[in-house]
Amino acid sequence: MLEQLAHLEDSHSALTARLADPEILGDRKAYTEATKALAEIDHVVGLYRDYKEVRRQLGETDELLAGLDRGDELVAMAREERDRLAARASELEEALRLELIPTDPNDQRNVVLEIRAGTGGDEATLFAAELFRMYSRYAEAHGWRVEVLDLSESAAGGIKEVSAIVEGRGAYSRLKYEAGVHRVQRVPETEASGRIHTSAVTVAVLPEAEDVEVAIDDKDLRIDRFCASGPGGQGVNTTYSAVRITHLPTGIVVSCQDERSQIKNKAKALRVLRSRLYELEQEKADQALSAERKKMVGSGDRSEKIRTYNFRENRVTDHRIHLTVHQLPEVLEGRLDPLIDPLVVHFQAERMGRQPPVD
Repeated sequence: MLEQLAHLEDSHSALTARLADPEILGDRKAYTEATKALAEIDHVVGLYRDYKEVRRQLGETDELLAGLDRGDELVAMAREERDRLAARASELEEALRLELIPTDPNDQRNVVLEIRAGTGGDEATLFAAELFRMYSRYAEAHGWRVEVLDLSESAAGGIKEVSAIVEGRGAYSRLKYEAGVHRVQRVPETEASGRIHTSAVTVAVLPEAEDVEVAIDDKDLRIDRFCASGPGGQGVNTTYSAVRITHLPTGIVVSCQDERSQIKNKAKALRVLRSRLYELEQEKADQALSAERKKMVGSGDRSEKIRTYNFRENRVTDHRIHLTVHQLPEVLEGRLDPLIDPLVVHFQAERMGRQPPVD
């Protein structure tokens, strides 16, 4: 780790010197790249320099202690200072380990969020609508923008399925842990006997691909145009504004009817198609990752749950890390950090090759 940190410090010094050279100001692209590279390592290099300074002070304190007589009045003060420096060194070392965890290259991307009602009939569609509202509130709290691409509602007022793009820095880094089957246990309003029903909703979280990363050949696309359905006034059902795109080589089908403009709907549908093809390429590149990602939502069966929302007990349980919080109303209002933060710590610990902390 120390060798890696020393290399980063050398790179930091080289980039700083380069940015101080007046000649780089004439090359906008080179200046931007150097500035970005410096920003990416600035924090970890700052921690490393703090760590080196604390270790230096700790060494000096050890030397002082070694030269003092046992009865010297300075011994107690030196030992106290040594303990403080040792604790600080441990804190900085742990912070540096976390900083050096391999990052997911998709973390800063936008998200394609897809929510589908699974087993449970109308109750599942109602819960799907609540989950979509929950994620929309969470996105709003983080300053992200949610743009609906396609929405299919149920007769009960719920959502059969919805796809949306969540735009904002770091959206994927937080929402990627939401992928899977979400189970709800509660008494439906229509249940006269008070019997608890169990339903399930699947959530898929895909990183949005950049245009340059996925090439789509027009000859590989079949584009169907049809009348949009749902709210939107008289014009929504009389114009062929909705678009369905089929990618012939893979069989992937994407539709969008959110906009009145056929051109806008096509552009949105292509964004989702590009993300799905990007996901497909990632799976091909790494079979182990592919197997894991295919488990993301399973079949939508209740038994494949990652999280349970129990209304009677006012609890939300994440089964991956055996975490339970009794804050169900707050969670459904979009206050997801008490669930997501421990997931981040858990999976960071796994990537570091050690067991996560246990409460």
